[in-house]
Amino acid sequence: MITTFAELRLNEQILSGVESLGFAEPTPVQAQAIPLVLEGRDLVASAQTGTGKTAAFVLPVLQLIAGSATGGRPSATEAAAETLDAAPNTGGKGADAEQAPRTRRRRRRRADAGIPAAEASTAGGYGPFALVVTPTRELAQQIECVTSAVCEKTGQRAVIVIGGTRFDRQLKDLARGCDLLVATPGRLIDLMERKVVDLSQVRILVLDEADRMLDMGFWPSIRRIMRSLPKKRQTLLFSATIPPSIKSTIDAMLHDPAYVEIARIGETASTVEERLCPVTQGQKVLLLRDILGADGTGRDGALDRVLVFCRTKQRVDDVRRALAAAGIEAAEMHADRTQKARIKALERFREGKVQVLVATDIMSRGIDVSGIDAVINFDVPLDPEDYVHRIGRTGRAGATGRAYTFVAPDELTPLREIEYFTGKLIPLWDQPGFSYDEHRIIPSSARSAVRPKRMMFSGSKMRGRGPSRGFGRR
Repeated sequence: MITTFAELRLNEQILSGVESLGFAEPTPVQAQAIPLVLEGRDLVASAQTGTGKTAAFVLPVLQLIAGSATGGRPSATEAAAETLDAAPNTGGKGADAEQAPRTRRRRRRRADAGIPAAEASTAGGYGPFALVVTPTRELAQQIECVTSAVCEKTGQRAVIVIGGTRFDRQLKDLARGCDLLVATPGRLIDLMERKVVDLSQVRILVLDEADRMLDMGFWPSIRRIMRSLPKKRQTLLFSATIPPSIKSTIDAMLHDPAYVEIARIGETASTVEERLCPVTQGQKVLLLRDILGADGTGRDGALDRVLVFCRTKQRVDDVRRALAAAGIEAAEMHADRTQKARIKALERFREGKVQVLVATDIMSRGIDVSGIDAVINFDVPLDPEDYVHRIGRTGRAGATGRAYTFVAPDELTPLREIEYFTGKLIPLWDQPGFSYDEHRIIPSSARSAVRPKRMMFSGSKMRGRGPSRGFGRR
């Protein structure tokens, strides 16, 4: 059994980066995936949210593309030799004169391609040698945080390109070159169309949260990106789940991949205590306030950091305002907020300046904050996978956490879908001392977590619809 990162054949620089990240020992997905990646194998890895998938690909990828202290870039000697070979005799006029012909040729090629001069210069850097594609900005930033910490120790350079941020800044970053590029599909396609990013040197492609990219309709963009990459490359696919709908695509994209599966589809973390809270829609805010306590620190034990998930952007706004009216300050995150506002909200939450963050489902995989005491599902998610990802924000890295799910009478159907998906019942729980509305519906404790087989007309017959014998009255 592997208990240290040193056993994974990571070099000293990478191990120094691991130490700076505060990782004590590899998680199961890291212990199984890292050796396979270092062997050069294509890989499909499936593991629960919060199990360390990001480091499972960042660490070995940075080691593979390094090759030397310069991260696979030409050494100073190689670069000088290349320059001398490419440049005509300048009569000893210096390095600037030697570089000028190459620069002019590059500019002519860019001009012939119709690229503006300001943008043409961005393709002058080196790399990338590895490309990580991920569905959301928040996930990209999470990957960048891990990558940057390791790159500080290895001397490599990572660049992130995402929507919602200044385009000119990203062009300048690309102009300096990079070893590893982290990108969202939309922004990367935009850069490819402008011909300001060169993917011809990519040795390793990482598709992060592949199931989410499928859900969000990014697969056509992924295929387009892959057509721009060298055919000879290593491809790594990481995901919380591997749904059957993408298995045929995996066979076409990857070459004889190794498979790592840490948890079955639908399994939730054992470190999370799940609680089902039957309540009417009209009492949800009152129950939320009661659980948090008047000062936002929680009546039900210490809740210093709480993440509240809502189904819609309007719902997020309403809940935040309701908490503010009760004297509980909360930050909010949803797709209509600017990238700057979302980053600020996440930073305030991470730094403990606010105890509560209210967010939509789209943020459920992009929030990486340690020490979240509880997740509260203010609305039952319609997609069972979203439930798994929501509650996966707490109980991470071996810590324990709580997950409350408020279920109103009109949300019993999505609740049952979640329980069928996870294969277990969410235990019923009532807030001590809270005065519940008599119209709430409490799910039967004898309900099954196994989906029943459909029987023709059985539903209407069981409801006793009189002489129609289940066919409905005429």
